[in-house]
Amino acid sequence: MAETEEDPAVDLPDNPRGRLWNIFHRKGKGKPNGKKPPTEEKKHYLDAEYTKVRVVDFDLKELVVLPREIDLNEWLACNTTTFFNLINLQYSTISEFCTGETCPAMTACNTIYYWYDEKGKKTKCTAPQYVDFVMSSVQKLVTDEDIFPTKYGKEFPNTFDSLVKKICKYLFHVLGHIYWSHNKETVAMDLHGHLNTLYTHFMVFIREFNLMDPKETSIMDDLTEALCTPLPPQPQNHVTER
Repeated sequence: MAETEEDPAVDLPDNPRGRLWNIFHRKGKGKPNGKKPPTEEKKHYLDAEYTKVRVVDFDLKELVVLPREIDLNEWLACNTTTFFNLINLQYSTISEFCTGETCPAMTACNTIYYWYDEKGKKTKCTAPQYVDFVMSSVQKLVTDEDIFPTKYGKEFPNTFDSLVKKICKYLFHVLGHIYWSHNKETVAMDLHGHLNTLYTHFMVFIREFNLMDPKETSIMDDLTEALCTPLPPQPQNHVTER
């Protein structure tokens, strides 16, 4: 489990990133004082030049609406597993820049996320440790046949809805951290369009099925509003064949 404290289907292209390490690798700025993490003067990911970049130009809600003949749990399972894989992939693009020195706490906006192990022990860990806990835990859940059944006729557990909500909360934390701490690297690799599209798709999904309390996502409301507002229609280039 994770706790907060005030102060947490798109293919990604291969990109050479070695040279970026020298540009973005920086010494630790010191550990947070336990109440507030280091803050930025401005949320650069909200700049219009970045939020307007997407990899699709259609309404993503069309992708999340439950089809008529599909079981709700089947649909939630399919989408949750897909988002887990995509967010894991997105994080992997900046993972070499997310270290114990650059990210001594799991932060997003003015929030620090803490991890709770299976025994309920509260742990304040570095961002890469937290993400590793998230991905390992979610991987264990989505590959458990008793929780995410793949065989015909096998029922979903009664707790399935709550487990999906738990997974979505964890994945939201990871997306928030990427924006808050690694937007610069993401833009440098020209992957912000993929990140924006993934975030928008994810938020539309959790809103459609009420998978997160709005209070939990409120720290990113400004970004959600910017990305979920339909873009103005782009002028079309009419080409005359000769």
